[in-house]
Amino acid sequence: MDQAPKKILLVEDEDFIRELYTRQLIKAGFTVKSAVDGQAGLEVLKNETFDLLLLDIMLPGMNGLQLLREFKTQNPNSPMITILLTNLGQEAVIKEGFELGAQAYLIKASYTPDQVVNEVKNALFGSQPPPPNPTPNQ
Repeated sequence: MDQAPKKILLVEDEDFIRELYTRQLIKAGFTVKSAVDGQAGLEVLKNETFDLLLLDIMLPGMNGLQLLREFKTQNPNSPMITILLTNLGQEAVIKEGFELGAQAYLIKASYTPDQVVNEVKNALFGSQPPPPNPTPNQ
């Protein structure tokens, strides 16, 4: 019995980057929905649940940290994993992202799309214990 594919919301305002990451994530077996700005991302999050949020910080209107703050206020117990994906490297921004519950912070310029997909896989599957052995080791 197959598990349903993990659902990812990608919030990214740059069309090329959004399409590139969407294509790579779908190729890796994920279900992907995208939004072009913080407000649109928040609307999607109000109507659907996702396993992971891949979130740009520099967005028109509501930025990524504002979106995350708003979402966490409305859904304090959400198990959704958040990865910030940005070219901002300021320590204060990084610190605020982690305080708001982000599990990872990726600098776009330092990661290829394939590496981003690997980070997503690690975030979603890396912390799960391996399946139990069918026969005990003796």
